[in-house]
Amino acid sequence: MSRRRRCGFCFRPGIKRVVVGIRHPLQHLRGNAVRALRSQGVEVDVLGEDLQSIAIEEARKACLLVNAPLICKAASQLPFSVLKYAMTLDGKIAATTGDATWISGVTARHRLSELRGRSDAIIVGGNTIRSDTNLELSSALDPRLTARQSGGHTPLRVVMSRTLNLPEEAKVWDTTSGIPTMVVTQRGARRSFQKFLASKGVEVVEFDIVNPRDLMEYFHDRGYLSVLWECGGTLAASAIACGIVHKVCAVVAPKIIGGRNAPSPVGELGMIEMSQALKLIDVHYEKVEEDMLISGYLQPISDVAPVIPSRDATLAADPAVAPCEPNIISFYNSWDHYGSLSNFSPHSVHMADENGDISTWMTVEHYYQAHKFIGVDDPVAQEYVEKIKSARSPEEATRIARLLQKQRPDLVRPDWDTAKLDVMYRALKCKFSSNPGLKSMLLSTAGSVLVEASPHDLIWGGGRFGDGLNYLGRLLMKLRAEFLSQ
Repeated sequence: MSRRRRCGFCFRPGIKRVVVGIRHPLQHLRGNAVRALRSQGVEVDVLGEDLQSIAIEEARKACLLVNAPLICKAASQLPFSVLKYAMTLDGKIAATTGDATWISGVTARHRLSELRGRSDAIIVGGNTIRSDTNLELSSALDPRLTARQSGGHTPLRVVMSRTLNLPEEAKVWDTTSGIPTMVVTQRGARRSFQKFLASKGVEVVEFDIVNPRDLMEYFHDRGYLSVLWECGGTLAASAIACGIVHKVCAVVAPKIIGGRNAPSPVGELGMIEMSQALKLIDVHYEKVEEDMLISGYLQPISDVAPVIPSRDATLAADPAVAPCEPNIISFYNSWDHYGSLSNFSPHSVHMADENGDISTWMTVEHYYQAHKFIGVDDPVAQEYVEKIKSARSPEEATRIARLLQKQRPDLVRPDWDTAKLDVMYRALKCKFSSNPGLKSMLLSTAGSVLVEASPHDLIWGGGRFGDGLNYLGRLLMKLRAEFLSQ
């Protein structure tokens, strides 16, 4: 039986009805599939809109929970953060000596380790690395326990340390097996140790002030959806206080260890009355052999789906609304079928420099951000051009360039405001000219308006409410016209 392809998905002719749990959380994709199916005569019902009942509401809630990371990204511009720990019945995560082998049973540990396979990054604090005897927490960083138990996915291992007072001998610094590791620290901390980490293949990211919220905003810019916190009580308290922890997964073991100074899973939060205690919602209890697994949410999952009025209600409110939708193709990084149109897509460009030598840039965005400072006669500008060029991701390249641009505006080339469109266009043309598949994708959009659908970028994107200048979309349409005229 033949298949038809619309909006990046396939469906078989003969399907009469489709039930949708929730509309897509990302605004530029929301409703595309529903419209495509209905245009083919398929009956589409959306839970909570077309179908309503107590059972339907429970099903819709289940859809919200399953899609929590993507919804969180769309609603709060932060990754979905889960705090995970195991503790004794008296609330201790280790003995006074730091020994924590093992609090929970094997089955419960395996259950919690499955969370790693659904995470983009695992975060611990410096105390975890310094405590050689704290085996349960440090096992999160053991290469033998990260990927293999979760179907092969390898999350980024992250160590947060303001001072970089960390040991040189630690399993986490071993990246020879391809397991990515990052250290997040205060700007300027222990430069010699930073060089040591770099020699081991560890990525070091510096912040002016190291705190969980800034790190989560940075991870959002890198495209991460889910983050797992396997840290000690001090860092856990800081993450909760910053309001970035969405879910808690705790294993309670039927053991009592005691100890006035034995560590607890969450440190000081500044609360003095029980009425101030944070309450979990949607709490789930599960007995896992001799242990109890308790999970719940510290904040509700936002419902980002808008209220969609019917066509009749829309026309009654505004008779001037056109019944036909414009032929618009939206793209936004890698989240949709046309994500390769983005300047962030992982396609290298080979560009000639001012001397005619060919240089390779990881992405168009790397090339664009570096050219803010190229040609400036200053060793700092030249140093940062190389830093931007060697950045491991386009998000990292953007962060480096924007920070320098903010701190040292004198290093930005004086003609940048008038040159930046030409710089972007040259890089885009190189990218699509050297990749036949990408060129074919661009040409396939002929007749459609291209919109870079970033809700926050009002220069290169379309903006949240269509109030952006959409320069990237305009340049792509210009390039498309140039290709078609050849």
